[in-house]
Amino acid sequence: MQSPEAARNIAESLVERGIAAGATAADALYAGDRSSSVEVRLGQLDSVDRSEGEQIGLRLFDGRRSATVASSDLSEDVLATLVERCLAMAREAPEDAFAGLAPSELLQRGEPASLDLVDDHGEPDPQALRARAFEAEAAALAVPGVTNSSGGSASASGSTIALATSGGFSGAYRRTGHGCSVTVVAGEGATMQRDYAWHSAHHLEDLDPAADIGRRAGTRAVSRLNPARPRPGKYRVLFDPRVASSLLGHFAGAISGAAIARKTSFLLDKLGAQIFASGVVIVDDPLRPRGLRSRPFDGEGVRVARSNIVRDGILASWMAESESARQLGIRPTGHAARGAGGSPGSAPSNFYFEPGPRSRAELLGAFPEALLVVELIGQGVNSVTGDYSRGAVGFMVRGGEIAEPVAEITIASNLIDMFATLEPGSDLQFRRGMDAPTLLIPEMTVAAA
Repeated sequence: MQSPEAARNIAESLVERGIAAGATAADALYAGDRSSSVEVRLGQLDSVDRSEGEQIGLRLFDGRRSATVASSDLSEDVLATLVERCLAMAREAPEDAFAGLAPSELLQRGEPASLDLVDDHGEPDPQALRARAFEAEAAALAVPGVTNSSGGSASASGSTIALATSGGFSGAYRRTGHGCSVTVVAGEGATMQRDYAWHSAHHLEDLDPAADIGRRAGTRAVSRLNPARPRPGKYRVLFDPRVASSLLGHFAGAISGAAIARKTSFLLDKLGAQIFASGVVIVDDPLRPRGLRSRPFDGEGVRVARSNIVRDGILASWMAESESARQLGIRPTGHAARGAGGSPGSAPSNFYFEPGPRSRAELLGAFPEALLVVELIGQGVNSVTGDYSRGAVGFMVRGGEIAEPVAEITIASNLIDMFATLEPGSDLQFRRGMDAPTLLIPEMTVAAA
């Protein structure tokens, strides 16, 4: 893995070669990463892994024709061949009236924001990772009722991203990561239940203690023992923060420039419309220090900024990279995302619901009976119509108190209706990159799976 400066030089050099070979425009993305992980099970070491790799992706334009190639070999001879092949491919590609680099006036200029994404203490040694994994699993197994383990793990990682374009942008940054997880089983035989806990952070000091992660996993598994099935019908449904962020994922996909341009989104023609209830705000903040999805520039070198995608319930913006932005007749929004081997798409950064006025306890106690969902199963979401139907696991809530666990159920509605009526709680925590507090949906259909 290269240093940011070296990676930036490689990307710049590749762009210069492409232009010298006859391309009308070019960009190059370097992505390097290294990771170490230790897995344990039932107090025994299960595996120790370490990997390191790097890749350079080159995109060349011949007018409105373009092609992208990538290589994990960064030697001089290979890079020279890469340019030749990419340009030859571009000249044979079909024309695309919307292809091209980001407008130069939108590019990040000067020093990017300092986002504190790098832990300067270095990579932990395997012994430290092993100790963390053992501690997490031991704490989970110590919870009364836990009978088995699927394993605990601890990891550390680092990456370097560099981007250069012939439009005048060049930039690079690093980030590090630390993680810990454990999955355990409670009960015996046909009554067994599984659950897990995990946490990740850029800085080791921000990572939850391993014992806390383990106890959380064990407590969750035991709490799911002896589940029942509620009677079918209409219920108030609360999405625990563990699963509430999935609704943000569906929303992000529906407002991506590509989905809107292809007319495959249930939110087509909803820009400027009231999508959520008054007071609901959804924020994208790529510049939050230590944010899991923070970035100083987007995948096309466009400058980024905090923005309210939803303001007082109104959809204020799509998320569009340059190509889909041209199709839609708008400016790129700073949400371009890409890997080394492909063209940019769009994706949010640190994406979250702002907290609402009522606490989780107030939401739980708002109705005589409700369903609290803690796990979702399956992919039953239609991105064109918004129809929503997924398997779920959770708990009944009565009089504001969490009651018996429930399983083997399906919850169904339509995302348009869910968005229009949902209420965020006040319990927002930044833990996933896409974050939501507890969300209350006033009505969903609940049935046996």
